[in-house]
Amino acid sequence: MIIKDVKQGLTVQEQVKHNNIYRRAPHIRTITTTATIMTDVCVSLIPATFFGIGMFGAHAALIILTGVLSAVISELIFQLLTHREVTVNDMSAFLTGLLLSLTLPPTVPLWIPAVGSAFAIIIVKQLYGGIGCNIMNPALAARCFLHISFAKPMTEYICPLTDAVSSATPLEVLKTSSMTQVTTSFSAGNSIAPQATLFGAGNNIDLGGMFLGITAGTIGEVSVMAIIAGGMYLVYRKVITVCIPMAYITSFIGYIVIYSLISNNGIDIRYIGAHMFGGGLLFGIIFMATDYVTSPMSFAGKCIYGAFAGVLTGILRIHGTSAEGVSYAILCANMIVPLIDGKCACLRR
Repeated sequence: MIIKDVKQGLTVQEQVKHNNIYRRAPHIRTITTTATIMTDVCVSLIPATFFGIGMFGAHAALIILTGVLSAVISELIFQLLTHREVTVNDMSAFLTGLLLSLTLPPTVPLWIPAVGSAFAIIIVKQLYGGIGCNIMNPALAARCFLHISFAKPMTEYICPLTDAVSSATPLEVLKTSSMTQVTTSFSAGNSIAPQATLFGAGNNIDLGGMFLGITAGTIGEVSVMAIIAGGMYLVYRKVITVCIPMAYITSFIGYIVIYSLISNNGIDIRYIGAHMFGGGLLFGIIFMATDYVTSPMSFAGKCIYGAFAGVLTGILRIHGTSAEGVSYAILCANMIVPLIDGKCACLRR
């Protein structure tokens, strides 16, 4: 189908022929379509999605279904009411609903993903002009909105294969304990109190369990193995590059190490590993921070963006009031993307 630009009256092919593109960024010369990219990201989320459903049961599946349907329906209704081109076929709304749902605890009532997805699509995406115009990642912005507005249901978790509800996760343990306490717990085989409450006395922070996903957390963020598998697929499909993830991880670990040395707590690789595997760090790095619309375009810009988000995540996790800092860090990084792109463009001249 040939799409015409309303203002110029030219087809996309004619604009390219005359070296004039009257479309909003990003401008990428490729036959790859938006739907293709969104579908690839959805495929990469299959391991995390099915693992979460397998671990947390049917309610997790209903949360995901509700989030996806709410996102798609919200976009369709809004575009029909505002007489805009209907774009639900590009899979972007589907992906937004899926991403948001995977960042939710498996115990939330179904109205939570419904409200969150509607907020992501209408407030964060469509009111700014639709796909390509939003200044923040819609799924992350909606998650933060839900976390601030409905804190209690957003902080209740269950350990996979059990029915015990608790607010304690491995990341919460790291937040309430110093590095010395955590490393002593690793060495002695004893657990810190919040972790004992969740998993039973005699257990400690299990890095193996966190890697596999046998731990408390959100639906799609618990299994590091499933997340890495999805990330490898995206790199293989050339949907993302390793630039932002590597800059993010390196700066985050660097901040943790520097802070630990300054505070005289010493360095333990297991403590760093627990921070890496706990919470939504890897999920956010691979699936959220690499969003095309809200991340820089240049290589240098991507490195600066990833490093900024990584350091800010470390600051929020250690000094902030919440155990998790990934969502807020990436949103703050989204806000400075125009500045980064502008400065990097000046450097290239």
